Amino acid sequence: MNKVTIHRLATGVPGLDELLGGGIPEFSFNLVAGTPGSGKTTLAHQIMFSLATPERKALFFTVLGEPPLKMLRYQQQFPFFDVDKINQSIKFVNLSADLLDGDFDRVLARIAEEVEAFSPSLVFVDSFRSVVQSAKAMDTGAAGLQNFVQQLGAQMTSWLATTFLIGEYLTPEAESSAVFTVADGILWLSQLVHRDAMVRKIQVVKMRGQAQSLGVHTFRINDDGVEIFPRAVLKTSGMGKVSISGNERLSLGVPELDAMMGGGLPAGYSLLLVGPSGSGKTVLATQFLTEGVRCGEPGVIAAFEKSPNQLLSHQLNVLVDSGQIGVINTRTLDLSLDEILHDLVSMITRMKAKRVVIDSLSGFEMALASMFREDFRESLYRLVAALTDMGVSVLMTAELEDQYTVLRFSSYGNAFLADAIVMQRYIELEGQFKRVVSVVKVRGSGHSKDIRFYDIDAEGMKIGAALSQYQGILSGEPYRA
Repeated sequence: MNKVTIHRLATGVPGLDELLGGGIPEFSFNLVAGTPGSGKTTLAHQIMFSLATPERKALFFTVLGEPPLKMLRYQQQFPFFDVDKINQSIKFVNLSADLLDGDFDRVLARIAEEVEAFSPSLVFVDSFRSVVQSAKAMDTGAAGLQNFVQQLGAQMTSWLATTFLIGEYLTPEAESSAVFTVADGILWLSQLVHRDAMVRKIQVVKMRGQAQSLGVHTFRINDDGVEIFPRAVLKTSGMGKVSISGNERLSLGVPELDAMMGGGLPAGYSLLLVGPSGSGKTVLATQFLTEGVRCGEPGVIAAFEKSPNQLLSHQLNVLVDSGQIGVINTRTLDLSLDEILHDLVSMITRMKAKRVVIDSLSGFEMALASMFREDFRESLYRLVAALTDMGVSVLMTAELEDQYTVLRFSSYGNAFLADAIVMQRYIELEGQFKRVVSVVKVRGSGHSKDIRFYDIDAEGMKIGAALSQYQGILSGEPYRA
């Protein structure tokens, strides 16, 4: 017996093919289900307009009480809607009158008539739950419904058509519905509200014949339609450790600090830069990016706190305008980790960036929707692991309240995620605030144990002398030894 090869259809929905394992299997029987308002009809239209051609025609049945023209009025606002395809490559048929007659067999016959007359390769029925509800009102009951679904699926397969049935379901209904048993593929859409933040999610519950992406993923409906952000899945094999050698060190743009770190930051490492407000974290981060450009290494900065205009110095603005530094303005709230990571990975890939700055972790946390903040530690782990797995070096800034007697490197308990930590602090000395810096760790490498003065001027961070003549520095009350 010869092996049958299943052709996959590219859906045209950003991120969806990745979830499905390469696209929708041709001639499959699919169910797009979920709660009201979750985006099912918009997703179906986006797939249909992307796939429909004169050679691959689409037939869209609507069983809603409203006429198709009303539905199309709203769908026309999306750029994927191509009016030239209507009646040529795409045909809309309203089945509401057939349902009102209460003739279940007539509904099936009408679908069959339209399919035979138009010879489509794609068939959509929206909302299929209306057919289900009509079936429940008839004497045929559940057996009649299952018979109808099986007949419809068998006929669609015999017509060599890929079918999409769209319906509103709650989870308990789905568990007992015959439709979910017969379907080859099931896409489940939902929208969740948590502390006034609304997040849309999609799950590929089932997709016969191919390995789909597991788990729940976030998506948005924006001006272009549906955009899906596949959940970042960390690799479990094939991950090589970053080797450390003198030739694989990156300069931070401050020679004295490079020396304190044992020659710079090892390539592919993540660096956590911690310090109180005004200590110069963003200044050092911009020096890190500027030095990268000087060495032929493009960079990307994700600005979670300040707008790009507030964040960038004149020198960095020049590099941004020249395309050597990319800026992602992520001050929008209610984001998901995967949405942020999607934007970062896209820009890193496009620019072939080697350095990434996340400024700052507290701003990053606030940008996330409230439901994602509850497991911020996990979100940060996935973000750092995904970026370093790409081979880029990551510098993250984190603001900490300087309590002097309590030495903490992260308010999130995630300092262990960083391969290297640089700490900036204030001390009171001779009636003045002084800034000091130290290297806390560089994984797998020797580094300086000194605590050194530093200043910030128009050119950036300047490292001064070590405080070797003082003790009690970390207490905030240093004294001469």
